[in-house]
Parts: sequence; structure tokens; C-alpha cells
Amino acid sequence: MFDVYITKAAKYLPNEAVSNDEMEKYLGLINDTASKARRIILRNNKIQSRYYAIDKNGKSTHTNAELAKNAIELLFDENFTNQDLEVLSCGTSSPDIIAPSHAAMVHGLLKNKSVELNSSMGICCSGMNALKYGFLSIKAGNSKNAICTGSEKVSTWLSAQKYNNEIINLKNLEEQPIIAFKKDFLRWMLSDGAGAFLLQNKPGGEISLKIEWMEAYSYAFELEACMYAGGDKLENGDIKPWSDFTPEQWLNESVFAVKQDVKLLDEFILPKGVESMSDAMAKHNITAEDVDYFLPHVSSYFFVEGLKKGLDEKGIVLTEEKWFMNLLRVGNVGSASIYIAVEELMNSGKLKKGDRILLSVPESGRFSFAYAYLTVC
Repeated sequence: MFDVYITKAAKYLPNEAVSNDEMEKYLGLINDTASKARRIILRNNKIQSRYYAIDKNGKSTHTNAELAKNAIELLFDENFTNQDLEVLSCGTSSPDIIAPSHAAMVHGLLKNKSVELNSSMGICCSGMNALKYGFLSIKAGNSKNAICTGSEKVSTWLSAQKYNNEIINLKNLEEQPIIAFKKDFLRWMLSDGAGAFLLQNKPGGEISLKIEWMEAYSYAFELEACMYAGGDKLENGDIKPWSDFTPEQWLNESVFAVKQDVKLLDEFILPKGVESMSDAMAKHNITAEDVDYFLPHVSSYFFVEGLKKGLDEKGIVLTEEKWFMNLLRVGNVGSASIYIAVEELMNSGKLKKGDRILLSVPESGRFSFAYAYLTVC
């Protein structure tokens, strides 16, 4: 088995940072009315700025594939060119199209040479799943290098015009023309961007991050879907897929809108996160003392204190100075968030050889969790 190193990290955040007060200028007003939930949600998540791959007219400036490609190209230099690449593994929860795969679309933009492709579909864990594919490919000796990405383009999914038909339908039914909270909630939580890692079988550059191990857990066997798109939840908790709706319902019920069951989120995201992280650390015989930097991907600062408390109760006491987060500056970029956080830390000048980093990524889709443990070398 071969050692695997993150030798370079890059990020691409499109356009200019968007402040809280500017969000509706980009995403638009549903029913020409300001969202009543926006200020409450932003007060809880504490995000101050984020990035959108759209302009103030709601017109796209980049596709998801272009965001990923732009991050990837920042990894290439005279020591590693696009002709050296062997494996391309891309994760996202918001692909531009259903098929071909997201990785194939990114590869099409790179225009380099034939490579092995992997596309990881899901929500936040899709970026970590893409990373694990590259990690295992190199570790097994299948390849000497891989580029792994997480990227999101959700702004156009959240555009007010996507909900217009539902509002019209509600008015025709003489019902209140208000979008359900499960849809409005995520409009103020998610944003666009991409991150990319270059993985190699030997260290390179000033510092590299050796991937010691990666672990993943799913609780879908016992819990119903919490965050979903392209369908709607039935009373029994099952998801009715978009293909079983009529084309009229796709529009009138905003079937493709991304939705979140906030009650399920509050009930399970922290307990299952603490349980899985404790299991991963126990499996590899590490404690809080073996962690110098803890990088948790959280969707909102609302969950931070609860996560700290849950970990403390498990005996995993990670002191304040070990936590590294950039959520308030770059927003919740889903599968790209952990890449962007690692890129920032890796290029911060803070790391020294021997430092140990724990990555934690939860996914509320149907409650999945992924972890990675890195050593600075």
C-alpha cells in the first residue's frame, strides 16, 4: 500500500462577495415580497458573506463544471501539468445536467488527455467521497496522482423565478402564496464555489498533508431523508421521485426545489455526528490530544455549541484554539466547503511539520458523515 499526500490545494469563488443585505438582489423576491425568514436564518447561521455564480439579474456567470475546472487549473504548474493527470474525481450535489456525469463535463473543459473519471453524487459528503476515491486509487497503486474536487452551483436553483408557478398555483387555489419554510430555509444557507486537491504518492512543495485514514458512515438504514431535491416527501417519509409527477406538477409544486426537513435536522444531525466521529476516532485509536486542528464543516454556527457539548460528553474535548472555520466569510458551499477550508489553512502559514488535522463533514441528506485524518509533512 502506498502513502497518499495532498501536495497542493486550490479554491475558486466566483465574482465578488455578496453581503447579507444583497442576497435578494441576486436571488430575487418570491411573490415580490421580502422573505420573513431570511433575517432569522442569517442571525442563526452567522454567515456574513458568500459567493454566487450569477449576476444581479440572475444570469449565470459560470456553470458548476466551470467552477470546478477553474479551481483545478490553479493546481497546474511547471512541476505538474494537465498532461500529468491520471485520475479526476469530482463530487457535487448540484450537477449542471443529469447526464453525462459531472466529472465528464469537467474533464471536457480541461481538454488535456484521457484520464480515469469518477463522479460522486450526494450532498456535502460527495466531496469527501470524491477525495476517498482518489485516496484509494493512489494507495492501491492504481495511479500515482489524482485531482479531487468538490463544487456547487446552487444559486440558480434558489432563484425566485423557480417558484413563480407555485405562487401562481397557490393564488389560483385561493391559498396563501407563501413558499414553505422547508424551501425558503435553504435559500439563505447555500452558495457557490469550488475547491480542488492534488493528491500524489510522495510529498511535494513546502508542505504536504499526508492522508492517514478516511472513514464514512451512513444512517439511511434507520432515518428518512432530511434534505432532498427532485421529489417530495410523502406522509410515510418516502420520497416520491420527480419522474412520478406530471410536468405541470414539476412547476406548480416546485418539485425540483431543494428542501430540508428542519425538525429531522435538529433531532439527528448532532447526535449522529458525535456518534460517528467518536467511532472513527476509536477505530484508529486517536484522542483529542492527537488533533492540532479540527476542521468541521457545519452549515450554520447554530450547531457549533451543540457539537462542542456533544463531543465533550463523549470525552472528545477539542479546545477553542483547535477549531478552524471560515463559514462566516465564504458561506456554506456544500461539498466544496471542506476543500476551501483546507486550502485556507494549508496556505495560511500556520501549519508546521507534525501537526495533525481532523476533517469532519456531515450530510443531512439521509444522515451521512465522513472523516479524514491528515499529518503535515
